[in-house]
Amino acid sequence: MIRISKKTLDDLEFGTVLNHVSELCNTDYGIQKALNITPFGSEDQLHTALSQVSEYKSSYLNDARIPNHGFDSIDKELQLLGIENTFLEAFNLKKLISISTTTNGLLSFFKKYHELYPVLFQTSTETPFTKEIINLIEAVLDKFGEVKDNASPVLQNLRRDINQVQGKLNGSFGKDLTRYNSLGYLDDIKESVVDNRRVLAVKSMYRRKVKGAIMGNSKTGSIVYIEPEATLQFSRELSNLQYEEREEVVKILKELTNKLRPFSELLQQYQEYLSDIDVVAAKSKYANKLNGVLPKISKNRELTLKDAYHPLLYLTNKEKGEKTFPQTISLSQNNRIIVISGPNAGGKSITLKTIGLLQIMLQSGMLIPVHEYSRMCLFNTILTDIGDNQSIENHLSTYSYRLKNMNYFLRKCNDKTLFLIDEFGTGSDPELGGALAEAFLEVFYERESFGIITTHYANLKMLANELPEMTNANMLFDARTLEPLFKLHLGEAGSSFTFEVAQKNGIPYSLINKAKKKVERGKIRFDKSIANLQKERSKLQKTTSSLKTKEQKAEEEKERLEKTNERIQRKLESYQELYDSNQRLIYLGQKIDDLSEKFFNNKKKRNLIDEFMKIVQVENSKRKKQSAKQRNIQKAKEKKIVKEVEKKVEVIREKKKEEKKKEEKIIQQKPKVALKVGDRVRMIDGKSVGTIDTIEKGKAVVNYGIFTTNVAVDQLEFVERKK
Repeated sequence: MIRISKKTLDDLEFGTVLNHVSELCNTDYGIQKALNITPFGSEDQLHTALSQVSEYKSSYLNDARIPNHGFDSIDKELQLLGIENTFLEAFNLKKLISISTTTNGLLSFFKKYHELYPVLFQTSTETPFTKEIINLIEAVLDKFGEVKDNASPVLQNLRRDINQVQGKLNGSFGKDLTRYNSLGYLDDIKESVVDNRRVLAVKSMYRRKVKGAIMGNSKTGSIVYIEPEATLQFSRELSNLQYEEREEVVKILKELTNKLRPFSELLQQYQEYLSDIDVVAAKSKYANKLNGVLPKISKNRELTLKDAYHPLLYLTNKEKGEKTFPQTISLSQNNRIIVISGPNAGGKSITLKTIGLLQIMLQSGMLIPVHEYSRMCLFNTILTDIGDNQSIENHLSTYSYRLKNMNYFLRKCNDKTLFLIDEFGTGSDPELGGALAEAFLEVFYERESFGIITTHYANLKMLANELPEMTNANMLFDARTLEPLFKLHLGEAGSSFTFEVAQKNGIPYSLINKAKKKVERGKIRFDKSIANLQKERSKLQKTTSSLKTKEQKAEEEKERLEKTNERIQRKLESYQELYDSNQRLIYLGQKIDDLSEKFFNNKKKRNLIDEFMKIVQVENSKRKKQSAKQRNIQKAKEKKIVKEVEKKVEVIREKKKEEKKKEEKIIQQKPKVALKVGDRVRMIDGKSVGTIDTIEKGKAVVNYGIFTTNVAVDQLEFVERKK
């Protein structure tokens, strides 16, 4: 059973995360549920919740987007359904239709896309799908939320009578309005409405001239509102009919409400289901803001966080445009406890809180901002001791409170516990407090708990160095500037840089030297050794970084030179081939020139032909012999190359055609300028520019100087307006 105390949630500022999630909810019910999120008690529930959020988050990348889940609370309606002889008004019934339609839509969606959202579908099967509620209400209400005329025969007759009486009333009123207006008794506004009745706006001086009931007057008293005598009878009749209509509507709504009472539990289930989906959606939106992912949840005891961000710090820095430094940390069966040391303001506490808050978020069914290759296990208990723990109410000092807390830790600590303690052992005498802290740490170690502590105590650093399943770590600092690098380094304890920081902040060297003499030499040497190690590591890191940069540059230069060498080699080979070819041709030319000279001198054709044939035979012997099959293959290759070239040419032609079509579309889309006489124009796709002499019936006479031509106005393109 997983149990995590409220103190742990408060220490890790989990409430702030819940506020952020609640702000992303769409419904009041969802907001309340989001604010009450706590770590899940069972692993099965947790795995289901994590899968739901992961599936919902994936829907943002799918074409099948999850439909709307918003709804108005129906608590008041459910309360009325639970009381006998009450009834729901039309607007209440519309809310029931809305929540039923929304739920049915989601249930149908998850059924249709059950392969994409298997867990969301599985959880939705617990909620029944029914259209009975919608059908019952829609049989009575129209799409505007009014009770239908045909909801009952009585209502239908009443409304028909109301319409008839209303028509008579309007007709009678219209006659009186025309008559009294022609006599000049009415004000400019002529008529008004008082208590839902049409009245005449009579000038006060003529009020005795108009027969009827006075319904009121204007603020200034200049107008008296009178309902004409002829319409009074119709008004009374109309009021009676409207009263009867309301009675019939109430009767119909009571009957409908009674039919809906058995569905109260189902409607409550709809509300719970939609609010659960609202919380899942809010968690997925929050994960999107954080770039959150679902790490691998291991059955083995291990906690390997890679590139982990503190969610609250990440969002705050994101708003400010500042960089947030991620942390990488690992706890396993062979390395269960990490002791982080180093100077203040280096990021020790934020590292501690990052691990704790991410673990709480994961166990509450949220995706977290870590690298996807991170691996995490689940803890039954997470214990924290972070921040100033003075208890004014209980009159306890910081140290007393921490001792009380440690006592609680001793009762709860086991092999399924993660403990996080900031500034372990502080609040008392350094020697005695350090010894007690060491004893506590040994107990946690023996019980095989996982944990991370931060400390300045040298004895705790030494203990971590001695025990095989405990490791020292430190937050890196720039040894020269003493600025924090916000990077956790495992394997070595960190120096507190006490005297170095004091010197940097302007404390006189004589005072620092005096303080050094008061401290045991061994402690100073130990702290100085750690500080020197950190300085050396800082130098080594810079050297390594520099060497890597140089190595990368050398590799790039090597690749560049190899490419250049290859290119030069190809050129040399081609030049060599050209040179050999030219030499052969020169040699043949010299041979032929010698033969020509011999023939010129002796005129012996036979000798000339014999010598020439020898030269030809020698040259042919150098050529490769090809069979008919090889020649066919060669020709086929050549044809293939030609076809490929033709295809490429065709592709280029098609591209040019498409570009031309696009240009034509752009030209067509350009707003047409209304052409006038004297405008300089040219034919579409033409080059010659002329001037419009006349325009008549969609045709223009264009003067090109040497000649004129009659052209349709649509074929002309505007160039320049007459100056």
